[in-house]
Amino acid sequence: MRSKLQTELKQNKPFQTLEEEALLNIIRTAEVFSWQTSSLFKEMDLTATQYNVLRILRGAGSDGLLCREISERMLTKDPDITRLLDRLELRGFILRNRDSRDRRIITVKITNEGLETLNSLDKPVTEHNQKLLGHLSEEQLQQLISLLELVRTNIS
Repeated sequence: MRSKLQTELKQNKPFQTLEEEALLNIIRTAEVFSWQTSSLFKEMDLTATQYNVLRILRGAGSDGLLCREISERMLTKDPDITRLLDRLELRGFILRNRDSRDRRIITVKITNEGLETLNSLDKPVTEHNQKLLGHLSEEQLQQLISLLELVRTNIS
């Protein structure tokens, strides 16, 4: 019997291993979520990565964070954090301040405009998350979280 993933991928032969099928299911699900989420942020002319940075900075509070700290906290790694911050700064969503003693140290803070934009997305994002995962029970969600965390513990 063909799995749902085989049907989606129009694949006639079985997967070589259960691990392969599981991994491909994770990748496929992540891609579906990514596409859906990108559509949500596109309405605000933001990328999911930019949204992630704004959330990180909102959580940091008025102290802000160093560029390196932002990069460490990101859900998806962006090799060009400087360009990402450039785009957010151009839109007035963040401010960058260089340390007067060490010019290499740059602190990034979210602006009021960035906060307003982020706050306006809180409800749509919550609704979006519920649309994607709301059909799962609380127990199923906890199980999914635990399994995904367990999978990541073995990855270096």
